[in-house]
Amino acid sequence: MTGQYQPAPDGRRAVHGSPGDPVEGVDVTAAVPAGAGEGTPLGAELDRLAAESPDAPAVTCGGVTFSRADLARASNRYARALARLGVTAGDLVTIGLPNGIEFYVATVAAWKLGATPQPVSARLPAAELAAVIGVADPAVVVGLPSPDGRPSLPPGFEPDPALSDEPLPPVVPPRWKAPTSGGSTGRPKIILATAAGTSEAVLARAGSLRIDPGCTFLVTAPLYHNAPFTFSLVALVNAGHVVVMPRFDAADVLVHIERYRATWVYLVPALMGRILRLPAETRAAADLSSVRTLFHVGAPCPEHVKRGWLEWVSPRVLLEHYTGTEAIALTAIDGEDWLRHPGSVGRLVHGQILITDEDFRSLPPGEVGEVWMRPPTGRRTYQYVGATPRARDGWESLGDMGWFDADGYLYLADRRSDMILVGGANVYPAEVEAVLEAHPAVESAAVIGLPDDDLGNRVHAIVQTDEPIEESALDRFVRERLAPYKVPRTFERSDVPLRDDAGKVRRSALRAARMPRAAP
Repeated sequence: MTGQYQPAPDGRRAVHGSPGDPVEGVDVTAAVPAGAGEGTPLGAELDRLAAESPDAPAVTCGGVTFSRADLARASNRYARALARLGVTAGDLVTIGLPNGIEFYVATVAAWKLGATPQPVSARLPAAELAAVIGVADPAVVVGLPSPDGRPSLPPGFEPDPALSDEPLPPVVPPRWKAPTSGGSTGRPKIILATAAGTSEAVLARAGSLRIDPGCTFLVTAPLYHNAPFTFSLVALVNAGHVVVMPRFDAADVLVHIERYRATWVYLVPALMGRILRLPAETRAAADLSSVRTLFHVGAPCPEHVKRGWLEWVSPRVLLEHYTGTEAIALTAIDGEDWLRHPGSVGRLVHGQILITDEDFRSLPPGEVGEVWMRPPTGRRTYQYVGATPRARDGWESLGDMGWFDADGYLYLADRRSDMILVGGANVYPAEVEAVLEAHPAVESAAVIGLPDDDLGNRVHAIVQTDEPIEESALDRFVRERLAPYKVPRTFERSDVPLRDDAGKVRRSALRAARMPRAAP
């Protein structure tokens, strides 16, 4: 199946710096590869927006707002501080800052030097940071101490006030972002975007995302994850106001929406479920009338959570995409279409998708197989550093399993690596987790396969509950909704959430931790 890809209109005048223009003695253009991309440099576009409307809000966090002019001046001075540490065009800059205004200042500063921001968690342990740095080889680490002695800046860094806050010579970063992913293996890899750091490239998906010019964008997830990082920066470059939550409390999401009249809200399914669990009076009092788009991506959304939101907001407001950080192909579905195709992640709107069996034979509608993707001809979307794509005959797989229906709507089963083979039958953990999380007492759940002498594997459920409940009650609840071979044979309690703030669950790590005591 082939989707139609429409490139964004390219109507803006290109802006270029003169080769060799100095920034505090550093040549910021010399390292830009030939053909890195032409168009309006991201830094220059944000400076243009600042000159156009200097007092317009750019970024808000914790009650503090930076105007466009504030962001321009702060990022100019920060860029000069990075340049003093040796950052030049084409470099990566690892950014390990918490959600906040400084995160955007550092990101924009990197762009203004022609460098590429490479976000990581502000709570990344030293060993994991060392592994990322070993792959990325950044010029500078921001927000975390560098484990190998390379230059670093602490959180809350204030550049030398003697540094100029005037605009820098415009330069196009050869790549506009470089998110990090550990995937299911836990080994870090860098996913370099092939698109250059131009406003035209960054805004190419704004229309399909419904990120309108001048929107108020609410960030409700960690910025080191690709989706909130990418989409909030699209909003910023599209003259939007980005409102950042430093923490991810369900009730506070509703407060932020009402206080700032948010028009575009990014939610992960785990947070969507937490909001639905709020007291009825809290939800009834919430004013969501400003919201034009509630967007989710990145993790399967349990059907009961999706339906709960569709009963609360207009189905047209809810929008879901299926893709990956690699952005090879893309499906989309709104709430109205989902009600006609419940459980689907949409129809193809970009690139191509193929469903195959283990021998790479194409499967007909209705049969579950591995999801393979390829981008529009000649449009490679990413490059791995530290990993090799799973590729075959020009197609690439992110490890997902799924199927198409007769109308071309895609449905996901689970990750290929997480699938549990029980006596020859496939069990998809996400399906079992969704059933468990539909129980009123269950806050979060993770399902893994553990060795079994009889069936090869047994289904093991780890659950976090907010009230006492007997395992027998959970067992009955699941048995009423799933085939017997999918019902967990063993249960385990967790005192902490099993999904992170981006809705991700690391099943491989959970399984590895339990292998020494896997015997029932």
